[in-house]
Amino acid sequence: MLRISGVTLPNEKRVEIALTYVYGIGLAHSQDILAQAKVSPDTRVKNLTEDEESRIRQVIEANYKIEGELRREVLTNIKILKEIKSYRGSRHVKGLPARGQRSKTNSRTVRGNVRRTAGSGRKLSAQKT
Repeated sequence: MLRISGVTLPNEKRVEIALTYVYGIGLAHSQDILAQAKVSPDTRVKNLTEDEESRIRQVIEANYKIEGELRREVLTNIKILKEIKSYRGSRHVKGLPARGQRSKTNSRTVRGNVRRTAGSGRKLSAQKT
């Protein structure tokens, strides 16, 4: 059972996919990490040796920001945008899309504008009029 910075990786998955369970590591980074650590991406997590696990941990600790450190950095970046009152910061404050997406029809639920579809208006015969 491999644990990397507080995240337990699933035993049955391939190492290449299991590493993506860690916040900040996607498939491309996962492949790079395994290449640097000289571990086959096809091996299952349960079949990793102690030596391979330690090499993977060393590569990640030396080269990548993951989990808490990365989350903290992202939150501080957003906080800075809000403090300097940039356009993107104001969108974060309002809870709207910050990257130019259309907001007239999409992101309705974020804006609190949930439209219900109207029925035919006809009442069932079992109901009182």
